[in-house]
Amino acid sequence: MKPQTVIVNDRMQQGYQYILSEAEGANFDPEFQPDLTPPAMLSLGVFGGKYMTDTRDEFPAAWFENARLSPQRHDKRFNYFGVDASQPLSVWRDKGWLSPDDPRGWFQWYCRYYRGRRLPVEDARQIRRWKAMRRHVRQIQKNCEPCDLACRPRQRQALLQWAYDSRFL
Repeated sequence: MKPQTVIVNDRMQQGYQYILSEAEGANFDPEFQPDLTPPAMLSLGVFGGKYMTDTRDEFPAAWFENARLSPQRHDKRFNYFGVDASQPLSVWRDKGWLSPDDPRGWFQWYCRYYRGRRLPVEDARQIRRWKAMRRHVRQIQKNCEPCDLACRPRQRQALLQWAYDSRFL
């Protein structure tokens, strides 16, 4: 694949550039096996529908064709499980979960990684964070009847926002 430069101009980044060095959806770290692609997550409903509303120029138009996006503000009704499972961006900043490359957090990192951007140190950090979410999968498996989507909906929504598909657990 010929490397491609992406230039970002949205509310949180102006003139930020990164390089796509891998084919979209390919050549992931072997320890990173997400259940869902970014467009699948957007179509199911994540982050109250507000997370990606000003980033359409950065990502393929097809990602947004079936996306559940809120035109005004974060609204839990746009989430697949209809509950709020997010913390404010200020909490993410205070906890040091954000990097200058991805000021919106994990999902922004995943979208860019999925598209083919590779930043080895940041990729390793975010993959460790993603793997740590497996504990929530185990809690659902331990405490819920199989496919009981009413059991632990906040935990299920949080997993969905980390590309884990708990609908069939």
